[in-house]
Amino acid sequence: MPIRALPDLLISQIAAGEVVDRPAAALKELLENSLDAGAKEIEIELEEGGVKLIRVSDDGLGIPCGELELALARHATSKIGALEDLEAIASLGFRGEALASIAAVARVSLVSRPGEAEHAWRLEAEGGTVGSPQPASARTGTTITVRDLYFNTPARRKFLKTEATEWGHCDEAVKRIAIARPEVAFTVRHNGRTVRRLPAQEAPRRLAGLLGEEFLAAAQGVREATAQVRLSAWIATAGVSLREPQYLYVNGRFVRDRMLAHAVREAAREVAHGDRAPACVLFLELDAAMVDVNVHPSKTEVRFREGNALYGFVRHALARALATRGGEVLTPLALGGSRPSAGEAVPADRLAPLVPPRQEAFPLGAREPAQVYLAGLVPTAAEIAGATTPAPAPTGEIAPLGFALGQLHGIYILAQNREGLILVDMHAAHERILYERLKRSADDAPAVQTLLVPVTLRVDATEMAVLEAAGENLASMGFEFSVLSPQSIALRAVPALLAPSDLAALVHAVLAEMAEHGASLTAQTRRDALLATIACHGAVRAHRTLSLPEMNALLREMEATERAGHCNHGRPTTRQISLAELDRLFQRGR
Repeated sequence: MPIRALPDLLISQIAAGEVVDRPAAALKELLENSLDAGAKEIEIELEEGGVKLIRVSDDGLGIPCGELELALARHATSKIGALEDLEAIASLGFRGEALASIAAVARVSLVSRPGEAEHAWRLEAEGGTVGSPQPASARTGTTITVRDLYFNTPARRKFLKTEATEWGHCDEAVKRIAIARPEVAFTVRHNGRTVRRLPAQEAPRRLAGLLGEEFLAAAQGVREATAQVRLSAWIATAGVSLREPQYLYVNGRFVRDRMLAHAVREAAREVAHGDRAPACVLFLELDAAMVDVNVHPSKTEVRFREGNALYGFVRHALARALATRGGEVLTPLALGGSRPSAGEAVPADRLAPLVPPRQEAFPLGAREPAQVYLAGLVPTAAEIAGATTPAPAPTGEIAPLGFALGQLHGIYILAQNREGLILVDMHAAHERILYERLKRSADDAPAVQTLLVPVTLRVDATEMAVLEAAGENLASMGFEFSVLSPQSIALRAVPALLAPSDLAALVHAVLAEMAEHGASLTAQTRRDALLATIACHGAVRAHRTLSLPEMNALLREMEATERAGHCNHGRPTTRQISLAELDRLFQRGR
């Protein structure tokens, strides 16, 4: 095929693959244009997760009639005009290709009225073909309507996920922008229902509305500045579960930056729980010339001129604020209060008392009397399966997995059998046991544990959509929910096998699994994947102390469970070390 110039429409459709790879990306571009136009109130309307309809209306400056056609043209923008402008970008948009890319793969209507104009003007475009401006009636500002996204590029449309998943991405795009601009009011409707109404408000109230009161209750406020950089942040090291754990902003722009994310993680390394990344909302303000935002068409990647210095500044500022003083509980950021001064923690009026941890009962049905495992003789798995009273006298058989000697770092069980030493990963082993139990009960009505006190959970738009679509499937598995508000639910019952588990983490994981693979659980592979997620979150966690009877009960359950040698993810659950291997290790007999 000879070399030839591509037609403009094909160029725009190719560009659309980078700029608007899904409805949420198109929505983000439209919202950024509204903010660049000075909007103080933005209304968003979506249908079918943004695939059928995206409409953004604002009260910004508007576009003059003579510039409407340029607004939909490639590489036409009012935000830069020369190379030096590109080196110090202050606006959210600047590339001049988003609207053209959207118009190339959708049916677009642009209605705009500047404040001085007598009336509005409308411009229609379909698949890259642009009409002529026509008079219209509208208030000051701009309304852009995008219908049937990817109607002329079916290959691209096939890569979209379920409606619930695409809607969740759209809602997340709104959330990222609304966090950075609390002075702007947002209203969001999906399929005719209002799901978010955010008035112009102070930053803490905006965060509480979008991320939850529990985030601010656990968050530490940070504020520091140098001559070149200003930082303000809210960071919580424990007790908070966010779908997007870190919201990082540079000059008001949401970014994904490994350097900043690593600085946040390292700052909290000594106070965060385990290996969890802290939940954080962080704003950096610096000279536009010190950061390059022209890295990728999505404009979420940046490069810093003084990256190492900025890394050290962020890490040390957060670390100083998170440092405990004499074992004190970290103080939360008061709602509606002012931000702290440089490096200073916000004082709290009152702190919740520390509650010592309480050991829950290990959910296994078998127990053994002390004299059994002390003698090294245990009953067979068939004799003790499901027993709730001390096992009968031993039959003389030594079980394959032997008897427990103790725990290693709260992770591994050490057991002695006829061959030598057995090491058991207790979480992996219990995960396999639960998974096989859940599979056996999936075809029957599962045993349900009604919660004495319902657990209230905050959910995002994707999770709520999954609940509405898959309520019957969840009920058939033993979950019972009730909707309290568009952002919260009450968990009233769970499968009896999982009663002692971390219910909040379990529910979020189950809903995420269903959002990823669709609501239908009829396919066995989808069902098993969901059951594996439930089992993983229901299994005993690492660093939990077990008694010897509990350890032995786990060993007996493993012996009675199919495929107990590996967990649901394929990791081994046990490792046998023979006496001969131990003898070689210690050079016995040489």
